[in-house]
Amino acid sequence: MSAPHPYVHVGPEPLLKAQGLQAWYGAAQILYDVDLQVGRGEVVALMGRNGAGKSTTLKAIMGMLDKRRGALTFMGQDISKAPPYEVSRMGLGFVPEDRRIFTDLSVMENLAVGRQPERQWPEGQAAPSWTPERLFKLFPNLGEMRERAGGRMSGGEQQMLTVARTLMGNPYLVLLDEPSEGVAPLIVEQMAQMILELKAQGVSILLSEQNMHFAELVSDRAYVLEKGQIRYQASMAELAVNEEVRRNYLSV
Repeated sequence: MSAPHPYVHVGPEPLLKAQGLQAWYGAAQILYDVDLQVGRGEVVALMGRNGAGKSTTLKAIMGMLDKRRGALTFMGQDISKAPPYEVSRMGLGFVPEDRRIFTDLSVMENLAVGRQPERQWPEGQAAPSWTPERLFKLFPNLGEMRERAGGRMSGGEQQMLTVARTLMGNPYLVLLDEPSEGVAPLIVEQMAQMILELKAQGVSILLSEQNMHFAELVSDRAYVLEKGQIRYQASMAELAVNEEVRRNYLSV
């Protein structure tokens, strides 16, 4: 038997697996047979230029599009036809690019909206669980503005609040859409630290990202999308030194 391809993630059954994923907006097909997987404790970057299909992939996994096809499994269960609320209750978190916080609610109230029960891994050990106090250690800025309305926060602070609200659902895996987009460099740095901390706690992350430097800081592996298809997959270290792939699919 031949050795596994070095780019293929081998080991226990992945937390999330997509096979032949297709998706449409209205009559326009956006994704074409996307195959990807995320293992336990992994940070995987989904990379590509604007319009490549990164955000659509996350929304399709989450069940947020009217039309999708393909096989999707999460925690060993078929979620190919599951609506977003069911997928969320199973422990798949989603942080949208457009944040979608409740602007009239305070930080504490936004966090309360996201609360879900604590979870266990299939073998019985406790999965990562979050409280507001734990989140304020991860995001000290939020701890200083607990009663501030979401609409009175900066873009970077709102981004942190969206991530924190998602973590209140105690997810096994987080779909994180463009976390470095449009926020100040200091916030980007804090986001990178946050992702590494989540990974250390055992949370897996599928990250949609254009920023190569940011992806390099946090990711184990990468898939590169162009025009709704996976064109390349490798370890993050291999992508970082592959100038041809970066030039063809990532450079602006």
